[in-house]
Amino acid sequence: MREDRQLLMLTHLSQLLGLVTGIGGFLVPLVIWLTQKEKVLGMDAHGKMILNFQISLFIYSIIAIPLIFLFGLGILILIGIGIIAIVFPILNAIKVNNGEIPSYPMSINILK
Repeated sequence: MREDRQLLMLTHLSQLLGLVTGIGGFLVPLVIWLTQKEKVLGMDAHGKMILNFQISLFIYSIIAIPLIFLFGLGILILIGIGIIAIVFPILNAIKVNNGEIPSYPMSINILK
């Protein structure tokens, strides 16, 4: 196994493709994880972390949609989810590049 911080960083940043393409923020990290998890040191853990984060954001978005009809609360939740979806991949890419361990808050551990 080789250490490749740049690939790990790009994997975290690839989540931002979801803002442009819709589903690319899930598919690109999934493909990178599946193809590189046995070749790059730490890719398995980072890939699972990223996919758990993306699945969690999707679940929270689905929950927020019906809450739109309840005093507009869902709109505020969706705005918060959007901010989190932009900020944390960037912060964690910087952490990975610096050799630190990234973390995604409110992430449900579906893939273990």
